[in-house]
Amino acid sequence: MNEFGNTKRIRRAARSIVLSPAGRVLLFRFDLSDRPPFWVTPGGECDPHETFEQAACRELFEETGLTHEPGPQIARTTPEFITVEGEPVQADERYFLIRVEEEVITTAHHTELEQKVMTQHRWFSLADLAQWPEAIFPETLSVIIEEAQRSDPS
Repeated sequence: MNEFGNTKRIRRAARSIVLSPAGRVLLFRFDLSDRPPFWVTPGGECDPHETFEQAACRELFEETGLTHEPGPQIARTTPEFITVEGEPVQADERYFLIRVEEEVITTAHHTELEQKVMTQHRWFSLADLAQWPEAIFPETLSVIIEEAQRSDPS
């Protein structure tokens, strides 16, 4: 039994909420054969030796080409889900706010798996998030962004 009361492996992950000057957030679309498409923030599983902050920096660079310090953790979610590789897990996901100067990234550092399943990226406004027809994770992303902007309006 793990700290969340189940027997699933705890998957530690760091995710970045990347905001542009226009207040738009960067998301990646995942297309998998066994479920409908969904969109998520940049990030991924921590390596065994990494802190959440170290993983946030590494994942941000690998997925976007951006090099930013993660700053303070602004949110935590603990969903249960099935990974891209098909493993049921109990997640412990920490979110960090990253502000960028422009809406430009590179996907040149994606792994082979990321190249296969991360088929698109897009900058979403809060209005886009509210009406988007496909799943967006975390489901509370709009609330997390609004709270972050209230506490750090820069």
